[in-house]
Amino acid sequence: MKKLITLMLVVGLLWSCQNDNKETKAEDSANKETTVAEQTIKDEKAYALGYRIASDLKNTGIELDLDTMKKAMDDAANGTPALDEEAMAKAFQAFQMAAQQNQMAKQTEAAEANVEIAKAFLAENATKDGVKTTESGLQYEVMTMGKGKKPAETDKVRVHYAGTLVDGTEFDSSIKRNSPAEFPLNGVIAGWTEGLQLMPVGSKFKFYISPELGYGPRGAGKIPPNSALIFEVELLDILK
Repeated sequence: MKKLITLMLVVGLLWSCQNDNKETKAEDSANKETTVAEQTIKDEKAYALGYRIASDLKNTGIELDLDTMKKAMDDAANGTPALDEEAMAKAFQAFQMAAQQNQMAKQTEAAEANVEIAKAFLAENATKDGVKTTESGLQYEVMTMGKGKKPAETDKVRVHYAGTLVDGTEFDSSIKRNSPAEFPLNGVIAGWTEGLQLMPVGSKFKFYISPELGYGPRGAGKIPPNSALIFEVELLDILK
């Protein structure tokens, strides 16, 4: 939300500069015809900024009158606001509250839909050859079985992994970063805490993790709320 307001303020400044140079631009236009393509290239910074703001506004789900916004930018450039500071503050607060409510509603809707997607995926996946399901509901598949020691919940481990959503979207990969991850087993999601204790060092497993054993309704970063997760995990070492 702060980013959105900042962008709106920047556009206001750009609008002011455009007004200051309005006569110059009119003369340039009279002297040279400019195609739409050329104008887009010439003003690509202004276009990109305007496009970003419009996209951010669209994502809020709030419809705003563009003519009123243009008038407000003119008023800001001319120093003739139609609303006093108190009214402006109240309007911004109302906008922020409405945008937050819309965002929460979208997240709730997405979370409810993802629960059903996760249930359907895991139910079908559980019937596949080689997929085992633990009492908690964690599903796993042995890709390579190592011969080392299995970690305990209190151990720290080093692993390589790649994580995807059920639609195949990759959201993280230590393999691509070429940097193994190190963490205590009791400091990660429940699906990892349980699953890695099944793996001898040198093993490579695939985990299929329900929302309850993953990030649940809060999601995390690129992971939407209530997503089922797929991880390919290689246990490299147990660190003491």
